[in-house]
Amino acid sequence: MIIELDNSSDIDTDRDLSAEERHILQKLFGWKSLVDSVKQFREKKELAFRTGWNGSGPIRETKAMSLVVQQLEKELRLRLAATQGKNPV
Repeated sequence: MIIELDNSSDIDTDRDLSAEERHILQKLFGWKSLVDSVKQFREKKELAFRTGWNGSGPIRETKAMSLVVQQLEKELRLRLAATQGKNPV
């Protein structure tokens, strides 16, 4: 999957993320739609990285994953602003 970032670059999840990070990313896509705040999203992200994947234990967040998370947070802010009728800036 290719994830386009706001700065006109992109992340190829097959090439740029580990299998463990891709698993966490799947969770984050779901949480982006369900949480009520950026703080709650960050808590879910931290828990996922601490827990790891398939008994792997903690996962180190790479630069590529950090960029994806920043993009997801921007998208979350837009969703929250739209549902609250606010300007996301």
